[in-house]
Amino acid sequence: MAGLFRHLGSMALAALVGSSLVFGDATAADDTPAKQIFGKVQLPSNSAASAIGFYAKGCMAGAVAIPTDGPTWQAMRLSRNRRWGNPAMIALLERFSKDAAGLGWGSGILIGDISQPRGGPMLSGHSSHQIGLDADIWFTPMPAQRLSSQAREDFPFTSMLDKSKFLTVNPQRWTPTHAKVVMQAASYPQVERVFVNPAIKKKLCDTWTGDRSLLGKVRPIYGHDEHFHIRMHCPPGASGCKAQAPVASGDGCDKSLSWWFTKEPWAKPVKKPGDKPVKPRFATLSDLPKACAAVLAAPAASEQSATFGTAYVAPQVQPAAQSGDAAIQQVINAGTNDLPDGTIPIPLSRPSLQ
Repeated sequence: MAGLFRHLGSMALAALVGSSLVFGDATAADDTPAKQIFGKVQLPSNSAASAIGFYAKGCMAGAVAIPTDGPTWQAMRLSRNRRWGNPAMIALLERFSKDAAGLGWGSGILIGDISQPRGGPMLSGHSSHQIGLDADIWFTPMPAQRLSSQAREDFPFTSMLDKSKFLTVNPQRWTPTHAKVVMQAASYPQVERVFVNPAIKKKLCDTWTGDRSLLGKVRPIYGHDEHFHIRMHCPPGASGCKAQAPVASGDGCDKSLSWWFTKEPWAKPVKKPGDKPVKPRFATLSDLPKACAAVLAAPAASEQSATFGTAYVAPQVQPAAQSGDAAIQQVINAGTNDLPDGTIPIPLSRPSLQ
């Protein structure tokens, strides 16, 4: 089985970073940052959907893409090719977009990064978003007009903070509807956390009059003043997906939030005289779950066949495993990073927009 893993890994690397790198110098292949490998893949694997590993250390099989345009959403920064996710995430985003529009959030939502076609580490921007269960939503409502591809590249972010003050929400930009949209995202049972800037969390703590039990899901983090980040629980049956520790009880409007308003989180590391710069070490393919090599080696699905726009529906009869599934299953069944046993529904394609 170890030989199969090496074979599949070599196949994937040969296709993606060049055969000379793999077969001519195995050490060089081992040292190749995983982000360079996954960042070059343009299409998902033609296999059953699965989140493999942890949010910040994993990959995904059988990803689907949210269409660039939907009735209540538009995908942004299309050149990044990061609108891929687990089918459960794509279904959630469609539902959330409709709910957000119903709250008065413009015509819907602007969707930022979800994941790369096969997940994994990204070349820039994120340490998470690796298993298709994270998604960024802009703090800018979707405009009524459809943005061109170039406009989606150039459209500016809008910070919710007053940059002239320390960790303070700008009252000219933040509205009750912003709060409703964030709390709507936190309301879904399948959502595990919603990450926002500490100032936004404090604003919610100070002003939210709805169900405060949901506030515990809204977690303060660096950045996240121009967008908020939705993270889903591992889907049911996804045995290869590693869950995050549960959110602590309470609304989170306590000492854990107060810490963000001290100097400690923002203090620069103290350098001692004579300290040499530490060369960063980037994760390699061998650092990820073994199944990720099989995911890379699996045949690709076409963008058209893997783009879905309506909530997925479970088929009455489970289809036979495709060629990409077989290779992945052989690796995964030998270890602890098992793919789902076929219980994840297969999404159906969305009718063309009228």
